[in-house]
Amino acid sequence: MPHVLDTSVYVHFPWCAKKCPYCDFATRKRPAEAIPHEAYADALLRELVLRGDLRGRRLVSVFFGGGTPSLWAAEALGRVLAGIRGAFEHEAPELEVTAECNPQSLTAEKARGFAAAGVNRLSVGVQSLRDDQLRFLGRLHDREGALRALSDAAAAVPRVSADLMFGMPKQHAMDAEIEAVLATGVEHVSAYSLTIEPGTQFGELSRLGRLEVAPDDDVARMFQAAEARFAEDGFAHYEVSNYARAGAEARHNQHYWRGGDYLALGAAAVGCLGEGAAARRYRNVKDGDAYLEAVGGAASAADVEGWRETLGPEERIQEALMLGLRTTEGVDLGALEARLGCDPLTGREAAVERALATGELVREGGRLIAPRAQWLHLDGITARLF
Repeated sequence: MPHVLDTSVYVHFPWCAKKCPYCDFATRKRPAEAIPHEAYADALLRELVLRGDLRGRRLVSVFFGGGTPSLWAAEALGRVLAGIRGAFEHEAPELEVTAECNPQSLTAEKARGFAAAGVNRLSVGVQSLRDDQLRFLGRLHDREGALRALSDAAAAVPRVSADLMFGMPKQHAMDAEIEAVLATGVEHVSAYSLTIEPGTQFGELSRLGRLEVAPDDDVARMFQAAEARFAEDGFAHYEVSNYARAGAEARHNQHYWRGGDYLALGAAAVGCLGEGAAARRYRNVKDGDAYLEAVGGAASAADVEGWRETLGPEERIQEALMLGLRTTEGVDLGALEARLGCDPLTGREAAVERALATGELVREGGRLIAPRAQWLHLDGITARLF
């Protein structure tokens, strides 16, 4: 068989029932009954055609993110998924198809509908199992709603992931939340720190000095305690913010972290497709209604895009280091050189040697790896490589 290029597909759903105060994603508040379910599916399928011939590529994963995809009609999502699968000549065995869900909109019926449409992995935005923290985060569900959603998800699909968040005010531990989530039988958890982004409600409160968050030392302790507790239950800490039982890793995210190509569809969706040693990255127009209008009058995929850039080998190497060093497998230097046609360490030999000497990085065969003990310091480590 001729060489085919592994490619993931990301589909962005731009609407939510409520905009969370910490969220800087391109989403708009809209009630479910006002969402153009079928029209948005039609637009995505039209964009897929505009993106051109995909026959030289192999589909390795599909991810429906947002926004809140669990607000979307399952039949409309299913039409889009069928169109994506039909556009690729090759497909990975046991294709991973993930949909992000909020507990408030993930009913047992919706979970079954997504499963019937071809979704086999649900990622549930639990965030916390303490009602006071959920109110602080502006979430629409409570503890019981989160646990019910995880149960409904597990009854419908073979793979379920839960999101947890730490770093909130007066939060000194998340042991109870981890115990309760593990008791549901999920095999994947994303646990990450609350990040204050400019342009969000929390960002503005922080600028005014009116937002309390957990001190950095408490965040570090919770990070380390979470790693230890997940390890006790057989979960590998395979990426800075992600834990999984063997075989339950998020294949879609792993494809990103390894520098793989990804096609993006939908409002605000960002895609990146390799073109030899370079790559073309694009972002579609952000607003959902503007996207529908753009697709309706588009003669080419460029007419749907709000922004694009070309990445040269150096930019691609920097991204590969930044993402790959967040994982236990690190960066495969040989594979990166083969893909880009140049040695990824050229020009940074001295910086790498210093990091190796201090133990910030290690070499294992042809891989450059950041030991887990260094993950709290990764921003500084990677910055010194650039």
